[in-house]
Amino acid sequence: MRGLNLEYRNDQDEVEISESMIETLESLLQAAGEMEGIQTGEVSLTFVNDAEIHQLNKDFRGIDRPTDVLSFAMQETLDEELEITYELEEGEEEPEDFDDVLGDIIISAATAKAQSEEYGHSLEREIGFLFVHGFLHLIGYDHQDEAAEQEMTTKQEAILQKVGLTR
Repeated sequence: MRGLNLEYRNDQDEVEISESMIETLESLLQAAGEMEGIQTGEVSLTFVNDAEIHQLNKDFRGIDRPTDVLSFAMQETLDEELEITYELEEGEEEPEDFDDVLGDIIISAATAKAQSEEYGHSLEREIGFLFVHGFLHLIGYDHQDEAAEQEMTTKQEAILQKVGLTR
């Protein structure tokens, strides 16, 4: 795999996800990768509804409410949780190499739309913000304390500015 690659699915029908929005997200991924020195990798993005993200938040984080974005870092999962063992059947090909898979980002499109209205900016800007936030989580950033949150916020805004998504 060369470069950063965005794979996406839209598993909800409440909010339109346009091709131009996907192009913006691809631009954000390239800008974020460039700023963070990440040259290759794949990010999987799924748009869901509030009920689905609520269930995922409950199942994986133990938090019984919907949220706007969830991130699942693949390298962390592979390194800490999975030990993949298998035998190939005759004619079966080697599985895909997961080294370049950064992880999954899941965004509630309905929550993103509500937040864009609440904050007074475009849906594209809100989804872009959530996507960049999720991406930074995939590569190891967090916001557990004030200093880490400030660092993450500064990086998010710089990436959004680079692509022209302002408030």
